[in-house]
Formats: sequence, C-alpha cells, structure tokens
Amino acid sequence: MATTAIFDYGAGNLLSLKTALEKTSLTTSIATKKEDLINADAIALPGVGNFSASLEKLSAVKEILQTKVLEGTPILGICLGLQLFFETSQEGPGNGLALFKGEVKQLPQTVKVPHMGWNTLNLKKPGALFDGIVEDTYVYFVHSLYPDPEDPNIVATQTQYGTTFTSAIAQKNIYGTQFHPEKSGVAGLQILKNFAKIVVR
Repeated sequence: MATTAIFDYGAGNLLSLKTALEKTSLTTSIATKKEDLINADAIALPGVGNFSASLEKLSAVKEILQTKVLEGTPILGICLGLQLFFETSQEGPGNGLALFKGEVKQLPQTVKVPHMGWNTLNLKKPGALFDGIVEDTYVYFVHSLYPDPEDPNIVATQTQYGTTFTSAIAQKNIYGTQFHPEKSGVAGLQILKNFAKIVVR
C-alpha cells in the first residue's frame, strides 16, 4: 500500500489531515526528519502556521524535498504548505522551497481577515486533483495570505474574497490548495481521494 508522509514543521492540523488521508487508500505517517521522507511514496505539507517560523524546521529537509519533487514524488501542500512552495512571503522574512516563482501576499484590508469559512472554487485548469469537482463547489478556508504565482499556467482554481486569488495549483507532480480539503466535507474528501489515485497510479 502506498505511503504518505505528513511533514511536521511546527504547523497545526496534522492529525485531522492524517485522519482524512487514511479514509483514502493511503497509509499515512507523521514525519519529523528527512529519513522519514526518503522512502515515502507521497509527501504532504499541512497548514496552519507562520511562514518564517516554519522555514526553520523546513530547512533541515529542504534539500530532500526538492530532490523528491525532481524524482516525481507527488507532493501536496495545504494552506501554509502551499505557500511554502513559493519564494517569499509578505508574512515575514525567509526563502521558501522556491518550487515556483512568485510571492505570498496578504489579503486586502478591505475584507475581514483572516478569511475564515466556506467559499467557492472557480475551476481554471482541469486535472486529476479536481476530478469530480464542479464549478462553484464550496470548500473551507482559514487564511490571511495567498500565493501569487508568476506562471498563470499552474493555477488550478481561483476564489473571490476581496480580490481574485489563487486557491489551488497543479503542475506535474506538485499540487497545492489554499483551502483545507480535510475540513471541506464530501468535496474535500473527493480531492484527497483524487490525490491518492495520483499517488498509486
């Protein structure tokens, strides 16, 4: 059975993501060091947390994560995990994994921040992660920042909240959601099941 390692870099929400992934076909474990990641069939980087603070723990495994991505290992970033795919963040200093060019930006102050609750997805790019997910599907958000990719071709979904922001990305074996699929009911479980299918194919 395929194994997924959820890397613990000090962010919250590990156990709820582990429980949700175990409802798919994946065997899931919490990883704390690079040795835990080396033999994993897939890797998940969860939210919730601070960009700069998370980089301290992430630095110990940054090289192995980048290697696993190059080897084609499926990786799923959720909330902060997605933001760490990019170069920099307005939340604080430090360099992310830089899997993609772009900056993580603050939501506008014209709306209540954090953006917390259910909102809809505008599907921009069909792909395996969103198989069975229809336009305007509701998912659950808890965030104050969002990724702003330089390459529009990686944007899988967008969402409107004070601005139109990237709410999911997909490129080759790299997937990320600004929303929390593990808190998004039936639709979220479908997305995690789709990720499991990607891992085992």
